[in-house]
Amino acid sequence: MKGARAAAVALAAGLLHTASFAPTGAWYLQPIALALLFATIEQATPRFAALVGALFGFGWLASGLWWLHISMHQFGGIPWLLAALAVALLAAFLSGFYALALGLTARWIAPGRWRLLAFAPAWLLAELARATWLSGFPWIAAGYAHTVGPLAGWAPWVGVYGISALAALAAAGLVWLKRGAVAWAAPALLIPLAGLLLPQDFTTSTGRLALSLVQPSIPQDQKFDPARFAANLELLARLIESARGQVVITPESVVPLPLAELDRATLVRLARPERPALLGAFLGNADEGFVNSVVALGSDYHYGKRHLLPFGEFIPPGFGWFVHAMNIPLDDQARGGHQRPWAVAGQRLRPLICYEDLFGEDFVQSAVGPDAATAFVNVSNLAWFGTVMIQDQHLQFSQMRALEFQRPVARSTNTGATALVDHHGHITARLPALQRGVLEVEVDGRSGSTPYARWLAALGLWPLWLLSLLALAGVRRAAS
Repeated sequence: MKGARAAAVALAAGLLHTASFAPTGAWYLQPIALALLFATIEQATPRFAALVGALFGFGWLASGLWWLHISMHQFGGIPWLLAALAVALLAAFLSGFYALALGLTARWIAPGRWRLLAFAPAWLLAELARATWLSGFPWIAAGYAHTVGPLAGWAPWVGVYGISALAALAAAGLVWLKRGAVAWAAPALLIPLAGLLLPQDFTTSTGRLALSLVQPSIPQDQKFDPARFAANLELLARLIESARGQVVITPESVVPLPLAELDRATLVRLARPERPALLGAFLGNADEGFVNSVVALGSDYHYGKRHLLPFGEFIPPGFGWFVHAMNIPLDDQARGGHQRPWAVAGQRLRPLICYEDLFGEDFVQSAVGPDAATAFVNVSNLAWFGTVMIQDQHLQFSQMRALEFQRPVARSTNTGATALVDHHGHITARLPALQRGVLEVEVDGRSGSTPYARWLAALGLWPLWLLSLLALAGVRRAAS
C-alpha cells in the first residue's frame, strides 16, 4: 500500500484509535486500529513507515485532544485559527515519538513477520517516551482503552504501558491471522487474552467511609472573576453544609485565591468541626510561589500538586509570550512537597490534583507499605475544556489507576466527572456534567499491594524500557 491511499488509511486508523477510548468503551477498536497501521508499514521503507506512523499519531492525538482548543480560544482569547494550529502542532510533536519508533524499526528489521513482531516493543518505547520525556504527556495512551475487556486483567500485573505493549502484540496477531500465519498469530492473540485467567485479588477491605463529593458547577469564566468570589464562596458553603458524609471533598481550586487571603468568617463557616473537609485552594506567596493545593480544614494536613501541567501551571522556557497571551491565572506555580496520605475517619486518603493521576509511577509509593493509602481522591477543574470527551477520558484514567493499584478512586470536580470508581475499576456512582450538587458515596478502603505496585515502587518504569529494548534486539538478531 503506497502513497495517498496509505496516508488516508493511517489517518482513518488514527481516528478509529481515538474512538476506542471513553466514552465509547469500544476497547476492541484499539488493536484493530493498530493492526491497520502495522499492515500498512509491514513492507514499507523506513522513511515511509515513519511518515505513516506520524499520520496515524496525528489523526489519533489531534482528534483526541481537540478540546484543548476550548481553553485557548474560549477562555484564553487566542483566535480560533491560532488555537487550532497550536493543537495541531502539539499533536504533530507527540506523533513524532511514534514516527521515530516505527521508522527506526523498519530500518533495523527487514520487511516480513519478524518486523511485525518488532512493532510491539517499538510501540511500547514510543509510549514510554511520550509519558516521561519533557515532563510527560501520556493523555489517552493506548493502554487506557482497556479499562474494560480481556486486557484489563493485566492492569494489576503490568500497568497501563504493559497493556499498551500487549495490545500492540495482539494487533500484530490480527495481521498474521489475516495473512494465514496461524502459528504466529496464536501466541500473539492468546497471551493478551490470558488476562482473563490471571489472579485479580491482591487487596483486602479496611472498612467503609462515607464521602461527600462536591460539584459546584461554576462556569470557568466566572471562577476567577473577583466580582463573583463572594457568591461562589457562599454557594460552596451551602453545598458543604448540605453534605451528609463523614468527610467532604471539594474540587481543585474551588477557592480560586491564596488561602491566606480568605477572610476568617468564610473560613470558619467552611471548616465544620464535626465534618472534616478537603478544600481546594492555593498556598504560598508571590515571593516563594503559589502551590495548587488541597487543605484539610481543621487539621494541619495539606498536599500540594507535584506534577504540573506545561503551559497551564508552569511555563516552559521560551514560551512565556504564549502563556501570558492567554491570561491564565497563577500560570507559573511552585511544586508541592510530600506524598503522605491524609489519615481521617479510620482511612488514609491520598489526594491527586487534576492530571497527576496520569502518572502512577509518581505516586506508587502511596500504594505500598504499612502506611499506604487506602483510597485515592482526585480533585479536578475540567471547566477549562468543556464537557465533551475530556471528562470521560479523565474518568477512564482513574479507572486504570484503580485497576493497577486496586484502590478506589473518589473524584470531586467542578463541572463534571465527579464519581466513585471502586477497586475493580467500575464506576459505581457519578453526577451528570454541569449538575450542581453533592454526590454521596461509600468508599471501601483497601490495604495490600498489587504485583505492579510492588515492582513499580522498587524499579519505576525501567523494567519496561529494558524489556522493550531487549525484545527489539532479540527480534533483530532472529530476523538477520
